[in-house]
Amino acid sequence: METPYIRVQKQIVKENIQRMQDDANNQGIALRPHCKTHKTPEIALWQLEAGAKGITVAKISEANVMFEAGITDIFIAYPIVTDDKIANVVALCKKASITLAVDSVFGANKLAEAAKREGMVLNVRLEVDTGLNRAGARSEKVIEVARSIHNDSHLRLDGIFTFKGAVVEEKSTLDTSAAGEEEVRRLQQYKARLAEEGISVPVISAGSTPTAQAVSKTRNVEEIRPGTYVFNDAMQYKLGVCELRQCAASVVVTIVSLHDHRLAVIDGGSKTFATDIQPDQEPLRLNGLGIVIGHPDAVFLRMNEEHGIVQLGENHGLNIGDTVEIIPNHICSTVNLHNHFYVEDEQGETTKIRVAARGCLQ
Repeated sequence: METPYIRVQKQIVKENIQRMQDDANNQGIALRPHCKTHKTPEIALWQLEAGAKGITVAKISEANVMFEAGITDIFIAYPIVTDDKIANVVALCKKASITLAVDSVFGANKLAEAAKREGMVLNVRLEVDTGLNRAGARSEKVIEVARSIHNDSHLRLDGIFTFKGAVVEEKSTLDTSAAGEEEVRRLQQYKARLAEEGISVPVISAGSTPTAQAVSKTRNVEEIRPGTYVFNDAMQYKLGVCELRQCAASVVVTIVSLHDHRLAVIDGGSKTFATDIQPDQEPLRLNGLGIVIGHPDAVFLRMNEEHGIVQLGENHGLNIGDTVEIIPNHICSTVNLHNHFYVEDEQGETTKIRVAARGCLQ
């Protein structure tokens, strides 16, 4: 295995999967994990075997990869509004149990028109904004969008969902419990408003990895959709969501140059590590671009396309040609940069797994 590559520890992955499944089971809530982190049918199947209700993806192309592996209960948690994509997803809906996301009247109408042409009913969920200010119908539009779905015989309103993450009152926070509680409170408020309009909400779906536990504890949702928990990363560790030993994936790199004893150049740069979570930003204040395992004094300072620069501690004991492992700040985007990762079991046997949904952008 030539560096740089992603090493995945199978036992830790399995433990992470089971821990989240047990939390959901104990609260009587369904778990529908998001596959954005591992992007592989193999690990999705491990999650389903552990008891997950189904899976979540972001794009139709990801859904197709999972369907081809035999997974048939899929939620595509992303608005689909263009004709070509709608045609593609309608074709998939004929073969599998697919739930679609809607956050606008425009999107609802486009899906309804396609469903009418095909003589079918599409299962949809209304995405609502709960403070992240990303996709999701805003408060003043929720009733209008919900009514457009509810009143159309070719659409079935499955429920409402949101993605919020570690945000309270529209600001990033380290208080994941408060973020989860606010997430559920806002979703319940939307449900109550819809009930006043005669629109039922069978399913409330919530919960990113940072908020999943807090959301579950309220027992006021039917489903959670965490993704990162399967591997964890430096960001989740800093949020207090996991322990360092529960980070299952790391990037193995080689020291190719060593200057002034402590400044190491590694063979992994921005084409190896994700750059979307930068260090020293509020509220996480991450120290560097990742955690160098076994070297607590080391700081991953910066990177170019093919080079990473790591400031080592005084007594690091490393030389040119040695390998080190780095837990990236954000594992999801890092995985998407690699064609494969290598899963190591407790006996040290390694299996090469293709990142089958890598680059699925459509």
